[in-house]
Amino acid sequence: MRLLDAVVIGGGLAGLHAAGEIARAGLGCVCLAGASPGGLLLSIESVQDVPGHPDGIPGYDLGPMAMEAAMDAGCEVRGEQAVAIASCADATGPWTVTTEAGEVLQARALVLATGSRLRRLAVPGEHTFTGKGVSHCASCDAPLLRGQAVAVVGGGDAACQEALTLAAHGCRVLMLLRGTSWRARPAWRERVEAAPAIELLRGAQVAAIVGDDIVRGVRLEDGRSLAVAAVFVYIGLAPDLALLAAGPGQPMRLALDGSGRVPVDAGRRTALRGLYAAGTLRAGHDGQAATSIADGLAAAAAVRHDVMTGGWPTVAPAADSSLDSQVPA
Repeated sequence: MRLLDAVVIGGGLAGLHAAGEIARAGLGCVCLAGASPGGLLLSIESVQDVPGHPDGIPGYDLGPMAMEAAMDAGCEVRGEQAVAIASCADATGPWTVTTEAGEVLQARALVLATGSRLRRLAVPGEHTFTGKGVSHCASCDAPLLRGQAVAVVGGGDAACQEALTLAAHGCRVLMLLRGTSWRARPAWRERVEAAPAIELLRGAQVAAIVGDDIVRGVRLEDGRSLAVAAVFVYIGLAPDLALLAAGPGQPMRLALDGSGRVPVDAGRRTALRGLYAAGTLRAGHDGQAATSIADGLAAAAAVRHDVMTGGWPTVAPAADSSLDSQVPA
């Protein structure tokens, strides 16, 4: 069985930057990036706040660039996924990672950067019309919807960005805020409010998505019906924690915070020895690309320190705090 210094699971910005930096430190590292490096970034037309790209960069460019950089640093990046992880019985030895090909890897350090999935509305019609008008990729589908009315559900940065992308392609956008207040940062709110093709509806709770062969509209909980040709859902992220479950239907291996994410210290160390969490699955992450990059670099610095010294903090990160800086990375 192959023993590595580190295995990184995840092909987003956090995982790829962690993998590249670990390899640059001269440590043996394998990154299981999955079939589509970049993850959710691949559907974003312009990723903002990335160092070196003041005007933004397409996510479908940024993901492959991060993967190439990790490979150039000497990391073995694989287009496959992990299906199981396990620690040794006394929690002091290496972690084992089983790949989808059935190979078992051992690593002194394991970085989980599995990211998140888009939350679902969980209303009638959402599943039925996925791919038939229900979408999560404005840049993919906007050219097909020019001149038509579409709905964007959500009030965060991603919802604003996708609404602006749709408006730029000639769509009339109904932006449905489920509450009365924004979650988006002011810069995004101001751009949406200034866009003449975007109409904002507050307190618009979707009860159902309706149609025949394709989406024809949405029905709101207050009884109103809106005729739209597509529905784009951006209501937040749900962390992908499947590998942390002890088994099907079993509890998590460690305590999560109130938002269902993994508490970490400043080095992105979890409460389990040798296990690190980086990116949107860790507690306190703000969903920004720059934060994921910073997470990857912080985790890599901690891995380098811990593997080379054999040390590990004696104080575990608390479940009610997102970062604990007691132990320097």
